[in-house]
Amino acid sequence: MPLALNRAVEAGMKPYLLMLCGAFAFSLMGIFTHAAARVFDWQVIALARSGTALVLALALATAAGTPLVFLRPRTLWIRSIAGSLSVLCNFFALAHMNVADALALTNMFPVWIAVLSWPVLGRVPGRDVWLSVGCAMAGVALMLKPTGEGGLGTLLAATGSVTSAVALMGLHRLRHIAANAVVVHFSAVSVVILTGLWLIVPATRPLQTLPDQLLSDGWLLLGVGLGATVGQLMLTKAFAVGAPARVSIVALSQVVFAMVIESLLWQRTYDPMTLTGILMVLGPTGWMLLRRPLREESAE
Repeated sequence: MPLALNRAVEAGMKPYLLMLCGAFAFSLMGIFTHAAARVFDWQVIALARSGTALVLALALATAAGTPLVFLRPRTLWIRSIAGSLSVLCNFFALAHMNVADALALTNMFPVWIAVLSWPVLGRVPGRDVWLSVGCAMAGVALMLKPTGEGGLGTLLAATGSVTSAVALMGLHRLRHIAANAVVVHFSAVSVVILTGLWLIVPATRPLQTLPDQLLSDGWLLLGVGLGATVGQLMLTKAFAVGAPARVSIVALSQVVFAMVIESLLWQRTYDPMTLTGILMVLGPTGWMLLRRPLREESAE
């Protein structure tokens, strides 16, 4: 069995397994974010996410002796800026919407990934990719029932999916750079952008209460940062070694993870239509994980 598993990984399973682990970490990040929003402003949560990721990724890179990059290549800056905009949009949505609903919207990026893979990477997605994307996104649509509330959160979550697509396409072009170095650069840029935003858009809660909030509920921010860091490292490695259009489908599983965790923690219930959506998201994920791996470069 171990030998068979090793062969499967070597044959092409590795990026999908990495992305599945990353998806679970991101779902935990969303849960911690939603819980922390009851105490902290969303700007504080987003800044804590990027700050924690920066410290941890920098420590890992230093321990591993990974050379850091800053000025070049240009794609690294595109990835970091687009990713930072995604953090901004996504954390506002996670703080103001149910976690599963927010993740469903932010995970619309596979549609844009599949489209951008053609002009950016010169890869025409195969029929199986388009069918999988269509099935998964139809499932997301069933899981998400607009109520007319949270209009700004919905708009920003959808916008975040577009900027995420740009960032993730950049990751595939940065596969020659160590994942730690990419995460350090992205996190540093994100901290700068979010700090500037905090100065422009003031927090709604008085800053004087922040120290007491950190003492009593700072562990929630730590959970956000740890989930984000683990998820980011897994995602970076997955997109570096796998075809973006396929790996992005597996990333949709974080919506399912979030729905399960919300049910366990906050007793959120789901109707048959929502459960059907879960199966339609799980289907493409299982297909990508269990099918005989194809040679992705030639298949796309």
